[in-house]
Amino acid sequence: MQTLSDRINRLETSATLAMAAKARELRGEGKDIIGLSLGEPDFNTPDFIKEAAKQAIDDNYNSYTPVDGYTELKDAVITKFKRDNDLSYDHSQIVVSTGAKQSLANVALVCLDPGDEVILPCPYWVSYRDIVKIAEGVPVEVETSIDTDFKMTPAQLEAVITPKTKMLWYSSPCNPSGSVYSKEELRALADVLKKHPNIIIVSDEIYEHINFVGGHASMAQFEDMYDRTVTVNGVSKAFAMTGWRVGYIGAPTAIARACTKMQGQITSGTNCIAQRAVITALEAPVSSIQYMVEKFKERRTLILDLLKKIDGFECNEPEGAFYVFPNVSAFFGKRLGGKEIKNATDFSMYLLEEALVATVTGDAFGNPDCIRISYAASEDQIKEALSRIKAAVS
Repeated sequence: MQTLSDRINRLETSATLAMAAKARELRGEGKDIIGLSLGEPDFNTPDFIKEAAKQAIDDNYNSYTPVDGYTELKDAVITKFKRDNDLSYDHSQIVVSTGAKQSLANVALVCLDPGDEVILPCPYWVSYRDIVKIAEGVPVEVETSIDTDFKMTPAQLEAVITPKTKMLWYSSPCNPSGSVYSKEELRALADVLKKHPNIIIVSDEIYEHINFVGGHASMAQFEDMYDRTVTVNGVSKAFAMTGWRVGYIGAPTAIARACTKMQGQITSGTNCIAQRAVITALEAPVSSIQYMVEKFKERRTLILDLLKKIDGFECNEPEGAFYVFPNVSAFFGKRLGGKEIKNATDFSMYLLEEALVATVTGDAFGNPDCIRISYAASEDQIKEALSRIKAAVS
């Protein structure tokens, strides 16, 4: 009998995708589930981007693409990095991939050897830990809390660095907490990192434009960090293009070339039609997607106001992305609906089964006291979901 590899047996199923699958299953049974688990904008892809895709089809873009992306798309990425982030890259430093998740996997696979340690400030995006494990690295989790707005301090960073530390991964704005590192906060972390020149930084900036405080900062903007930082981005979130699957990196040339080599043996080049559409997306002014950002900001206000009216939820005010990450430990050890709530996973499942609202346990993000609630949903859905949650826990 054929058996599966230890690699796959050690791998966790994505908690966000698992919850979405469970919600679909319950909908299939006729239950009215409100899905606040996935990080997916409820907007349609802007028309000007869809028109570019249609034009690409009419222009007969149907062949294999260069592994690292069309030259024209690299041009658009380079222009975007300079315009939005004041970062200068050349073509040898850009790699286009099938979503930012593949970009992250590429970087892990080409940089990590067995036993290399990767620092992950908690909470972190759900796939970081397992991508590191796939590459045979060792995740080193750094706990944060609402008191520090879920941000890692320089002292915490210094305390976990060892001779085996190879990388630091973080996102800003952060999925799941919505926290945004300021330029000053990143500089303080960089002051620690400059004492350890062999550590590579992976800066996940996929939520860059969904920022309610302005002034997005990139680690690579610091001259002493530029040559050791991989900046990861994509179009899924800000442009409402989750299913188009296009991400990209700006990186030191050696890392970028290695990622191209790795990708060439796994997927080769990204979808040709999607790439042509993304050229148009990135060349457009950021103001073209501002209407979505403003709507997310309104929803943030709405959901925070509603959460304040439910005893037991402790929440920070997220500065970006489209999630709230409330601490729900006040419910641990209690019985709700005849069920004992031992942890955030129990609480999240209780909300799904009793309130018919899909959320995600914070345990998947490295913080077992919280749950993630997405507000990338309509105001009516948010109001109804929070009304159900309040009834289920009161």
